[in-house]
Amino acid sequence: MDLRSYTETRYTPDPRRDGVWREVARYLRPYIREDAAVLELGAGYCSFINSVRASKRFALDLNESVRRHAGPGVEPRVGSCTSLAEFPDGTMDVVIASNLLEHLSREDASRTLKEARRVLRAAEPRGSLILIQPNFRYAYRDYFDDFTHETIWTDLSLRDFTEAHGFAVSRLEPKFLPFSMKSGLPAAPWLVRLYLLSPLRPRAGQMLLVARTV
Repeated sequence: MDLRSYTETRYTPDPRRDGVWREVARYLRPYIREDAAVLELGAGYCSFINSVRASKRFALDLNESVRRHAGPGVEPRVGSCTSLAEFPDGTMDVVIASNLLEHLSREDASRTLKEARRVLRAAEPRGSLILIQPNFRYAYRDYFDDFTHETIWTDLSLRDFTEAHGFAVSRLEPKFLPFSMKSGLPAAPWLVRLYLLSPLRPRAGQMLLVARTV
């Protein structure tokens, strides 16, 4: 895939993105200790990892632009999520990924979770995996409007796939966020905060999964 053509069509810069991810990071604070080592896979514009509070933060992406987008205190890395060889076993407390697995083949998704499982701590406190993904169950009309989407995931298939790779799912929200920034829903930070606190979440097309190593 031509990474430049993708960013110019489907994944263009959006000034609202940083505010949205600050609220998402706030919502996920119970799962990310401030003394943790956190690695984001497929970091893109780094809005997610830049918003995380942690002592060590790493941003991995295939695109070298990750070096420009990584904020202060975030260490950028250029490489594939299917091979995390530069990170030793058991050195991460949290691995996060947003809108990543749907771009991978099933085989590459399996390699990615195996690598995430390897770099996460196996001893107490055990490492955590946090995934935010389009949920085909609620986003089937728009799912393949993105020409780079390869694999269908629902909340149930993602849970089973994650557990098959050595994780225990502790939280699963089938409706978490709107499908994309193009959804038309308000993106002001305070509105995002209210949205995440709401049990209704209209037009949600993305899911949240939090799992621990076992």
